[in-house]
Amino acid sequence: MTLQICVAQLNFVVGDLAGNAQKIIAAARQAHADGASLLLTPELALCGYAAEDLYLRPAFVAACDDALQTVARETAGLCGLHIVVGHPAAAPDGERGRSVSRPPCLNAASVLFEGQVTQRYAKRELPNYQVFDERRYFVPGDAPCVFELVGRNGQKVKAGLLICEDAWFEAPAAEAKAAGAELLVVINASPFHAGKGDEREQAMRLRVLATGLPLVYAHLVGGQDEIVFEGRSFALDRDGALAARAPSFTEDLFAVTLQSPAEAAAGPSHFGLTGPIAPEQSLEADLWHALVLGVRDYVGKNGFPGALLGLSGGIDSALVLAIAVDALGADKVRAVMMPSPYTADISWIDAREMAARLGVRYDEISIAPEFESFLGSLNPLFEGRAFDTTEENIQARIRGTMLMALSNKFGSIVLTTGNKSEMSTGYCTLYGDMAGGFAVIKDVVKTMVFKLAWWRNANDPYGTGANPIPERIITRPPSAELRPDQKDQDSLPPYEVLDAIVERYMEEDQSPAEIIAAGYPQAAVEQVVRLIRFNEYKRRQSPVGIRVTHRSFGKDWRYPNTNRYRA
Repeated sequence: MTLQICVAQLNFVVGDLAGNAQKIIAAARQAHADGASLLLTPELALCGYAAEDLYLRPAFVAACDDALQTVARETAGLCGLHIVVGHPAAAPDGERGRSVSRPPCLNAASVLFEGQVTQRYAKRELPNYQVFDERRYFVPGDAPCVFELVGRNGQKVKAGLLICEDAWFEAPAAEAKAAGAELLVVINASPFHAGKGDEREQAMRLRVLATGLPLVYAHLVGGQDEIVFEGRSFALDRDGALAARAPSFTEDLFAVTLQSPAEAAAGPSHFGLTGPIAPEQSLEADLWHALVLGVRDYVGKNGFPGALLGLSGGIDSALVLAIAVDALGADKVRAVMMPSPYTADISWIDAREMAARLGVRYDEISIAPEFESFLGSLNPLFEGRAFDTTEENIQARIRGTMLMALSNKFGSIVLTTGNKSEMSTGYCTLYGDMAGGFAVIKDVVKTMVFKLAWWRNANDPYGTGANPIPERIITRPPSAELRPDQKDQDSLPPYEVLDAIVERYMEEDQSPAEIIAAGYPQAAVEQVVRLIRFNEYKRRQSPVGIRVTHRSFGKDWRYPNTNRYRA
C-alpha cells in the first residue's frame, strides 16, 4: 500500500481563530489535491500556542469550538481526507474545577472526516515545568485514540494519536498500540532551545523502538512572545531510523509517504515511512534563525510598522541590528547613535559604517546637552559626592527617553540590546538601556554574541548583505562608554568565566560550592552569584525577550525579589 500524510508545519497566531481556521482549511485543500489521506496540524493550532489565561475564559473556548465547526464545514467535500486539528475543548462537567467561572478545559485534538468530528483525543501527560503551565488550564485525558485511514487504493491502516508530552512517556503509546494502532502520529508545540531538535528525535526514537511502530511528528513553527517553535517536523521508521525531516524555522506542507511492500502485507511491522530529509544546521545557524523568527513574529503579529534601536558602535547593538534587518528588511529598521562625552571616535565611525552596509536609516543625536542639563540641576544635591554609576545611569536613561520618544512618535518598537550576561549580573540600567519593547538577545550570553557575530559575517542567510558587522566592532574590548576608558572587565570577570558561572548557577542549578569545586575562581563565583541574586528586581521590569536556552529569564525563572537565601 501507499498512503500520503501531510504535516501542516504552519505559523499560527494566538487568538486569531478565524485566520487560523482559514489557514487549516487552505492546507487541507492543498493536501487533498496532492492525494493525502491524512493532514496533521500542530498542538492547539486552532487557537495558537500558548493562549495562557485565555483558556480560563469560557467564551474563548466556545469560540474555538465554533472555529472547529467552520473547519469541519468547509472541508466536508474533501472526500477521503482525515484532518487532525489541535484545539482546546471544554472539559466534561464532572471534571471541572471548583470555580464555575473558570472551568478547566482539555488540550484536545479532533479527527475530522468529510465534515464530521469522528473522534476526539485529550492530552494525557500535562507538562508543568520550564515554560509549561498546562495543569493550570487543562485536565488530563485517560483513553487512547485510534482511527482508521484509507489510502486512495482502498488499503487501510490504523493511526494512534498522541499530543506532544504523551509521546515522552511509555503508557500512551503502548496503549495506542494495544488498541490496534499500526502507526503513531504525534502533534506538537514544543518550544525551541539550543539542541532541542535532536532531543526530540532521540525521545521519539525510544518510543518507536518500544512499540515497533513508525511515527510521524508534526510540529509548530513561529514565534509567540518569548517562545519560538522551529518546525523541523519529522518521521521515524519502525527501526528508529530517520525517514523524513522538514526544514527548520519555515512553514511547510511536509509530505510523508507510508508504504509497505506487496509481499509484506502481513501486518503493521512492515509499514515504513519515506520523505525528504532536510539537513542539520549548526548551533549558530539555529540560534540565528530562531532570533530572526522571534523578532519577525513579535513585530509582525503585534502590528508594529518597524523597529528602532540605539546603535552604540558596540557588539551587542550591532548584533541586534543585523538580526532586525534579516527579520524585517532594512526599510523597517532605524538605528540611532546617541554619543555622550565619553563616546570614542571609533564608535561613531563603526556605527556609521554598519548602518551604511545594511542600508538602514541612521540618525545621530548627541546627548551631551541633556547630560549637562541634568548635572546642572543635580549638582547642588550631589555636592561633595564623587562621579559614580549615578552619572553613568543618567546617560543611559537619556538615551532610553530619546528612543521611547521616537517610538511614540513613529510607532516602531524599540529593540533593547542587552545580553544574558548583562541581565544576569545587572550590568544594565533600569529605564535606560533596558527601556524598550522587545529584548532580542536577552537569552544570549556574551560569548555566544561574539560567535553569532562571526557566523553572520560569514553567512548571508536572508540575502540582506554579507559581512554586515565591521570587524573592529567584534574585536575591540567591550565597553559601556559611560566614563573615561571604561571596559566591561573593569567591573566583571572575563566573559568566558562569567558565562560559565551563569550557565552552571542559573541554568543548571549548581550551588556556588559545586561551581568552585569545578575549578572556577571563588571570588568570581561569589561575585556573579551575588549579582544574580541582587538584580532580580531589574529583570522583573525588563521587556520580554526570545528564549533560546533551556532556561531563560522569563517563564523559566520565578525567583522572589525579596529573598535572603544565600546558597
